[in-house]
Amino acid sequence: MTYKSDKIFSLLLWMVLSPILLLAQNPVDLNTLQDQALQWLQQYIRVNTINPPGNEIAGAEFLAGIFEAEGIQYEIAESASGRGNIWAWLEGGDAPGLMLLHHIDVVPADKRYWDTDPLSGELRDGYIYGRGTLDTKTSGILHLAAFIALHRSGVPLNRKVLYMGTADEEAGGAYGAGWLVENRPELFSDIGYLLNEGGGGTVTNGKVQFGVEVTQKVPYWLRLSTSGAAGHGSNPPTTYASLKLIAALERLRLHAFEPRIIPVVDAYFKEIADQHPEPWRTRFMDMGSAVQEPGVVQELQDYAPRLHRLTRNTCSITRFQGSDKINVVSPEVWAEIDCRLLPDQDPELWLEEMRQVLGEEIELEVLMGFTPAISSSDTDLYRIMKEVSLTNFPDARFVPMMQGGFTDSHFFRDLGIVSYGFQASTTPQEDLAGVHGNNERVAEKEVRLGVAMTLKILEQFAAEAPVLND
Repeated sequence: MTYKSDKIFSLLLWMVLSPILLLAQNPVDLNTLQDQALQWLQQYIRVNTINPPGNEIAGAEFLAGIFEAEGIQYEIAESASGRGNIWAWLEGGDAPGLMLLHHIDVVPADKRYWDTDPLSGELRDGYIYGRGTLDTKTSGILHLAAFIALHRSGVPLNRKVLYMGTADEEAGGAYGAGWLVENRPELFSDIGYLLNEGGGGTVTNGKVQFGVEVTQKVPYWLRLSTSGAAGHGSNPPTTYASLKLIAALERLRLHAFEPRIIPVVDAYFKEIADQHPEPWRTRFMDMGSAVQEPGVVQELQDYAPRLHRLTRNTCSITRFQGSDKINVVSPEVWAEIDCRLLPDQDPELWLEEMRQVLGEEIELEVLMGFTPAISSSDTDLYRIMKEVSLTNFPDARFVPMMQGGFTDSHFFRDLGIVSYGFQASTTPQEDLAGVHGNNERVAEKEVRLGVAMTLKILEQFAAEAPVLND
C-alpha cells in the first residue's frame, strides 16, 4: 500500500514538474536573440516595400523564410497582386489571445536627401539607417524576436499569440488590415488584445516618457470640387472655378475649429507639464481652461505643432488639380484635404460645419473616414507594460495618450479588441523627425533594449513560466 502510494505520489510529482524540467532545457539566450534581431532588421529594411506600389509580398516572404526555419506555422494572403499579408501563430490556453501587429509597407524616400541609401540597412556609428526603421519594421522585428523566443522556449502559453504583418497601412489599410478584417474575420475571433505602433518611449532633454496610444484622431480625407466657365488664359472671366475654390480654401484656412480637451489628452498634458518652460508648464496643468484664452491655441501651434493637434479638429490642404495647360481656364478644379477629428466628434455635425465654411458652390466628397474608439487602460496588459517600462526606467513617466495620426488599430477596436499603440523601446526626440522624413534611423542599443522589454512583456502576459536564461 505504501509502495503504491509512493509510486502514485512520484507519478503526480513528475507530471507537475516535468514541464518545468523540460522548460529548463530550452532557455532563450537574450544576447543571441538580440544579435539575430539586428540582422533581421537590416535584412528587412533591404526588402523594398515602398508604397506605392507596396509589393508587400516580398516582405511577407522574407518573414515566411524565418518562420520556415523555426518550424512555425504561418499563412500568406494577397489582397491583390503583390499586396501580401502574413500571419503566424502559437497556440495557447483559453485566455483572450494577443495579436502583435505591424505594417510591412513604408513610405517613399528620396535618396538625394539621405546620407545613405534608404534601403541599405547600414549600421553606422551605432545606428541602423533605412526607411522603416521607425515606421514600422523595427516594431515588426521586436515582435518577431519575442514571438520566436516564446516558440523556442517551449513554455506553455495561457493564450494564443498571433503575429501579423500587413500591407497598405500607409495608404489607409484597404489592402491590409481592412481587407483581412473583412475577408478573414475568423483570424480575430479569439483575439482580445493587440499591440501595434503609435506609442512608446521618447527621450526629451534627458527625460524618458512612455506614452501608450489608447485612441487616435479620426481621419477624414475630403475632396473639394467646383466648376465654372472654361476659357482662354488671356481672357479671364469675372469668376471661374479656380477662383471659387481658392476663395473656399481661404475661408477654411481662416476658420478656427473650436478647441476642447478630452480626458485622455488632459491627463497627458498634466503628465508632461514639468518638462516644459513657463507659461506652458502652468497652462498644461489646466489645458481645458488655457485653450479658451485668446491666442493660446495659436501660440501652441507655433510652439509645438504635435501638441497643438491634440486640442482640436484640424485640416491640412494637401493636393490641388486644375487645368493641365497653362493658357486654359479649367472648367473643373479640385483640392484634397487631410482632416483629423477628435475621437468624440460627431462626423455628421463636423461635415455640416465644413459645408458652411466652404460654401454652397463647393461639392464635398468623403474619400475616407473611420470610426472613433478608445481602449481602456484598466487591463493586465497595460499594467505589465507599465511595470516592465518603469523597471527599466524608474524615473520615467508612463501615460495613456491620443495619437494625432492614425494606425490600423481602428480596424480592431471596431471588433472590440483592446488595442494599444506601444513599442517597448525609447527614441530620442530629435530622431522622430525621421518618421516619413530623411535619414530615418534607430539606435542599435534601442533595438537590443526593445527585444528584451518586448519579450518580458510577452513572458509576463502570455507565458506560464520564464522564457529567458537568467
